[in-house]
Amino acid sequence: MKRFASVAMIAGVVLMAGAAIAQQPVHDVSGKRHPNLARAQHQVDAAYKSVIAAQQANEFDLGGHAAKAKELLDQANQELKQAAEVSNANH
Repeated sequence: MKRFASVAMIAGVVLMAGAAIAQQPVHDVSGKRHPNLARAQHQVDAAYKSVIAAQQANEFDLGGHAAKAKELLDQANQELKQAAEVSNANH
């Protein structure tokens, strides 16, 4: 029974890590047209990956704050994309 619990726990951690990686912010701002916004997207991605590393190091027990941080980083990434789109529409 203990072995089953251990295997189930490991499988859960692997699934959560896979889901977290699959949801990482995308780099969809042109570095040629918007170098500053593209750099900001890369920094958001780096921060997102650091949060994932913190979750894995702490076995995902961060009181939901790391998950909230990832949501906000994803939102920041989307705002950067929208800023680039507004700039494109105005030029």
